[in-house]
Amino acid sequence: MISADELLVGAHTSIEGGIHNALIEGKSIGATTIQLFTANQRQWKGKKLTEEAIVLFEETLEETGLQEIMSHAGYLINLGCPNQENLEKSRKAFREELERCIALKLTFLNFHPGAALDESREACLDRIIESLLLYEDFMDEDAPRLLLETTAGQGSVVGSAFEEIGYIIERVKDRLPIGVCMDTCHSFAAGYDIRTGGAWKKTLEQFDQAIGLEHLHAFHLNDSVKELGSHRDRHASLGEGEIGLECFRYLMTHPKTREIPKYLETPGGTPLWDKEIWMLREFARKKK
Repeated sequence: MISADELLVGAHTSIEGGIHNALIEGKSIGATTIQLFTANQRQWKGKKLTEEAIVLFEETLEETGLQEIMSHAGYLINLGCPNQENLEKSRKAFREELERCIALKLTFLNFHPGAALDESREACLDRIIESLLLYEDFMDEDAPRLLLETTAGQGSVVGSAFEEIGYIIERVKDRLPIGVCMDTCHSFAAGYDIRTGGAWKKTLEQFDQAIGLEHLHAFHLNDSVKELGSHRDRHASLGEGEIGLECFRYLMTHPKTREIPKYLETPGGTPLWDKEIWMLREFARKKK
């Protein structure tokens, strides 16, 4: 068992002033891993990384010692979009995101599965699968593992039910490196109770049955402003929402979840992340 200080815990840090700065910010808050955007998350077209930026990122990564860096794909991307024009934009933007991840040698590319809009959820899921398989020949040994993020299920967004995530993974797992990033706020809002150890046990059993625990590669750690089953995506600081601290204590101590990389997306920024990372490590130091 690795020590509490070695566990991969971090936050989504800023690339302002250069993508390498996300690593520096992560180190400053005691993180051992981080999530970042490789480009503006609210624009279709991201700037191409310069060779200088790539080298500086690599040098900073070595200096900081951070591991298993995760990119979060842009918010506009909808790989299940029924509108052909926006579908093509999404597929192009996702390919460019993959290219940046490969250039930076990132471990994970996390993305929201998609939204059905005016079509059925089944049609949306099938189109996501079709989109993902377009990148099969693009994926080599340097490609990141693609992580479907569990969602709150607001509106027509798919991926709130574990069965929907499992449907996608079952159809691409033999052709692409695929997995899941479970967002605690999203899954709680989707109706999965994770407030206690007993509740987590049931939820992980449901995950294993629908997807397979071997596909769980990361967590987004967020408390929830809204109540269980609200289908509202509103993040809160750890222990200051409807989920409570017992959830995060469980994740940091249970053998099935302790060593899975964890990324904070809580509001408050670096002053709070520093404290939350320290608290999570304190949980891990104490025996369950």
